Amino acid sequence: MSFSGATAIAGIGATEFSKESGRSELQLAGEACRAALDDAGLTPADVDGMVTFAMDANAEIAVAREMGVPELRFFSRIPYGGGAACATVQHAAMAVATGMAEVVVCYRAFNERSGSRFGRVQAAAVAAATSAGVDNGWHYPVGLSTPAGTVAMFARRYLHEYGATSEDFGRVAVAMRRHAATNPNAWFYGRPITLAEHQASRWIVEPLHLLDCCQESDGAVAVVVTSAARARDLPHPPALVAGAAQGSGPDQFTMTSYYRESLAGLPEMGLVGRQLWAQTGLTPADMQVAVLYDHFTPFVLVQLEELGFCGRGEAPGFIADGGIELDGRLPVNPHGGQLGEAYIHGMNGIAEAVRQLRRTSVNQLPDVANVLVTAGTGVPTSALVLTTA
Repeated sequence: MSFSGATAIAGIGATEFSKESGRSELQLAGEACRAALDDAGLTPADVDGMVTFAMDANAEIAVAREMGVPELRFFSRIPYGGGAACATVQHAAMAVATGMAEVVVCYRAFNERSGSRFGRVQAAAVAAATSAGVDNGWHYPVGLSTPAGTVAMFARRYLHEYGATSEDFGRVAVAMRRHAATNPNAWFYGRPITLAEHQASRWIVEPLHLLDCCQESDGAVAVVVTSAARARDLPHPPALVAGAAQGSGPDQFTMTSYYRESLAGLPEMGLVGRQLWAQTGLTPADMQVAVLYDHFTPFVLVQLEELGFCGRGEAPGFIADGGIELDGRLPVNPHGGQLGEAYIHGMNGIAEAVRQLRRTSVNQLPDVANVLVTAGTGVPTSALVLTTA
């Protein structure tokens, strides 16, 4: 059975991105899902599958009930936080390709700024009677109890091994904010930053400045997955799912994989990349755009290396040469990413990839035929290659 190109994203939808939505997460989910269906020219009666994150507070049956979906033949939840983003589409595409469902809505909704803020210490995570609780029990007592804390240790090792500097991280933040500044849907619309401002921003956990860390957002994003044949009869050009992969590397923990031989790589992302290139027959050189998960700037550098866009330790030079700018060798996050547009656990990045293929992005790049999208790093992860043909 051939998976590549058999399915497509036919609809995308989102709420506004804010710091205080003023409504429940369930309402946000419903709004985004309805918007995605409207965009696809479909109705809730067409939906027979739903996929979301294990962390989403909105049960599939609740969202289906509020939307008026009559019945679900397929439903799935993907764990590992932001690492789930692209896997929601992967699971939906597998369901459609195998005939388990015909129209699947993937969604993520939260009040991550006005409600539960992920960047704070989650005391319950170390007390849980689960294997994750046991894992957390090893590193919480020594202060590694927030995402920024764990990424900072990784980032320090990367700086040490490759001679990189904080300015190398800062150039990622500056590029993302520059892209967001021309995106009216971005929280940081009209608010670019300079490298000097990045360097002057306060420390969160050294070597991470405030502007190395993605924002906290309220909002929701949804996408509609169906067969490529059906998608071609719907209002918008389909974004074909050419490749989709998940990956977990050796000695994998959640954000704290410090028992590996090398502490300056993301082998799970390398695994995902190898699968994508094998599935699609494409290479990094064939990508016109990359939407990279940018919850922390250091991981953008490492993704470029793991996915084959440059060699080990070469990402600082790649970025300093303008490689990730809109006119660079590999434009990254034309919408501004999670650093600039919004932090919706990577789902807004998938929507941007679809817009680039449709030629409707506010920062539209020329002749886009292939887009790489990645999900969260530091955790078991996932990625997609979306194409026009």
